[in-house]
Amino acid sequence: MSMLTPPGMGGQYRITGDKYPRMRPRRRRTRLTLSVVASVTALGLVGWGTLQLIDVFTGGGGKASAAGSVQDCVKQAAASPSPAAGASAAALPKPAQITVNVYNATTRTGLAKDTADALKKRGFRIGDVGNAPAKFDAKVKGTAVLLGPASALKTSLPVLATQLTAADQRTEAGRKGTAVDLIIGDAFKSLTPQATADKAITALAAPQPKATTKKTC
Repeated sequence: MSMLTPPGMGGQYRITGDKYPRMRPRRRRTRLTLSVVASVTALGLVGWGTLQLIDVFTGGGGKASAAGSVQDCVKQAAASPSPAAGASAAALPKPAQITVNVYNATTRTGLAKDTADALKKRGFRIGDVGNAPAKFDAKVKGTAVLLGPASALKTSLPVLATQLTAADQRTEAGRKGTAVDLIIGDAFKSLTPQATADKAITALAAPQPKATTKKTC
C-alpha cells in the first residue's frame, strides 16, 4: 500500500494528482435518494389524480351530502290568526247598518217588493224599491248585480253578497252615499237560505288564519 493511500481504502484507490479522489459509494446514495423522491412524487400525483376522478364521477360527494341535508329539512305550515284580517273583518257593517235599494231588471212583476221584504226580515234596511234603471233594465242575465260606491267594495257589498252568493259585485265611480243597489236579474230564483247566509256573515267577521312555515331538520 502506498503511503499516499488514505487509511481503510485497502489499496483500492491511488492518488495520481493533487485532487482528493471521489467516492463511488456517495454517488450511489445520491441516485438512491433521487429515486426515492421521484417515486414519492409520482405516487402523490397518482393519488391526487385518483381523488379528482372520484370527485368528478360522484359529483362532489361532500358538497352533495351537505346540500341534500339542507334540502331534506321538513317544512311545517302552521295556521295562526292574522291581525290584519281580523281588523278588516271588525270594520264590516252589520245588516241593520246597510241600506239596500232593490230594483227589478226582469219582466216578472212584484219581484223587487218580495225580495225587499225578505231582506228586511233578515235585518237589512230597505231604501228604494222598483224597476231597474234603463241601463240595467232587461240587461242583467245573471242572478243579480250588487252596485255601490267604491267604499262599499270591502264593507257593505260583501255583507249583502252573503244573501245572494252568485251575484256580481260592482262599484260605481263618483257615487256618493253609503246605500247599495240590488238589481235582480233573469237567473234570480230566491235569496240564499238564511242559515247559509248567517254562517257566511259569521265567517266574514271571524279572523282569517294565516299560514306560517317552520323548518325542522
